[in-house]
Amino acid sequence: MHSAVHDTIAAVWRIESARIVAAVARRVRDLGVAEELAQDALVTALEHWPKDGVPHNPGAWLMTTALHRALDHLRHRQMADARHLDIAKDLEAQEAHVVPDFVDALDAARQDDIGDDLLRLIFTACHPVLGTDARVALTLKLLGGLTTHEIARAFLVPEASIAQRIVRAKRSLAAAQVPFEVPRAGQLAERLGSVLEVVYLVFNEGYTATSGGDWMRPELCNEALRLGRMLTELAPDQAEVHGLVALMEIQASRTAARTDREGRPVLLNQQNRARWDHLLIRRGLAALARAEALNQPPGSYRLQAQIAACHARAPSADATDWHRIAALYAQLMRVAPSPVVELNQAVAVGMAEGPAAGLAIVETLQQDKALQRYPWLQAVRGDLLEKLGRAEEARAAFAQAAELSENQREKELLARRAQSAT
Repeated sequence: MHSAVHDTIAAVWRIESARIVAAVARRVRDLGVAEELAQDALVTALEHWPKDGVPHNPGAWLMTTALHRALDHLRHRQMADARHLDIAKDLEAQEAHVVPDFVDALDAARQDDIGDDLLRLIFTACHPVLGTDARVALTLKLLGGLTTHEIARAFLVPEASIAQRIVRAKRSLAAAQVPFEVPRAGQLAERLGSVLEVVYLVFNEGYTATSGGDWMRPELCNEALRLGRMLTELAPDQAEVHGLVALMEIQASRTAARTDREGRPVLLNQQNRARWDHLLIRRGLAALARAEALNQPPGSYRLQAQIAACHARAPSADATDWHRIAALYAQLMRVAPSPVVELNQAVAVGMAEGPAAGLAIVETLQQDKALQRYPWLQAVRGDLLEKLGRAEEARAAFAQAAELSENQREKELLARRAQSAT
C-alpha cells in the first residue's frame, strides 16, 4: 500500500514541484530557501499520505503546505520593512482562504510584465552571475524536477559534477541577492540563450526519458512547450525563440506514433504518420516561417527545426529528403558543434550516401569520451553495421547499447534489435 502511495507522491511531485518552488520563491525571494520549504512539504506528504490517504487534489495540498512553510519562515524572520510585511499579509490571507483585494496584483506589478512564477524562476536561475553550465543544471533541477542523475545523463558528465554545480549555483544566487524577476529588455538578450537551452533540455527529457519505465514524460514536453510559447510573446523579435518553438511543436506532433499499444517505442522510420498531430505540425511550420522571416543568421534551434520540418513534410519515410537533412546537419555542426550532432549527421549521411559513409563518421566518434556511455552511439553503429550485412558486429553493438541504457523501454527496444539483427 505504501509503495503505491509513494509512487503517487513521486508522480505528483514530478509534475508540481516547479510550480511549488516558483510560488514559494516569489514569497521568500531566495531559491535555496524556496526549494528547502518545498521539500519540507514533500516530506510532510510522505509522512501523512500513507496513513491519511492521498488528498483529492494532491498538487493543491502540496502547494498549500509549502506556502504555509513559507509563512512560518517569514514569521520567524524579523521583518523590518514594509515589503516583507506585505508578503506576510498576502500569505496570511491565503492561509485564511481569503482572496486579497489588490495585494497579488500589486506584487506582480512590482516584479515584471509577465506575471508568471515559472518564468521568474527560470530567468532567475539563468542569471549572469552563474556560469552557463550552472544556469542550465540549476534550472533543470528546479523547473523540471529532474534528479541530479538525470541531469548528468543529459549533459553526458559525471553526476558529482552536476551536484556540485547545483549547490554552488544556489549559494552564488543567495550571495548576490539576485532578484526573483524576469529581466527588463536591456538584460534579456544575455540571458535568453541559457533559458532556451534549459527549455529544450526539459523538452528532451520529456520526449525521451533518460531513465525509468516510461519512454516519454509528456508533462515535461507540455511544460517546455508552454514556456516556449510564452517566450515568443516575451521576445517576438528573436528568431531562435521561434525556432525552438517550431522544433518542439514538430517533435511533439509525433508523440502518439512513438509508442505501440503496449507502450513500446516506435522509431521514426517505422511510425504511422497518420497518427502524427497535424495541428502541431502546422503550428511548428508557422513558427519556423516566423523565425525565417526575421532574416537573422541561422541558429541551432532554427536549423534543427528545419531538419524536423523535412521529416514533417515527407509523406513517407522513403520520401524523406536525406540529402537536405545531411546538409543541414553539416551547417549545424558549424553553428553548434557537438558529438551528438555529429552522430545525428552520421545517420543522415548514412541514409543519403549509404551506410558505409555513415559508419565512417561513427567510427571516429568511438574515441570521443563524451559518448563512451551514450547508448545511441552503439545503436546507430549497430544499425549501420546491420545494413552492411555485418550481423554479428551489429548484434554486439545493439547489445552494448542495451546495456548502457537506463530507460527500461529503450533497453528492451535495443535488446530486441540485438536479437533480430541479421
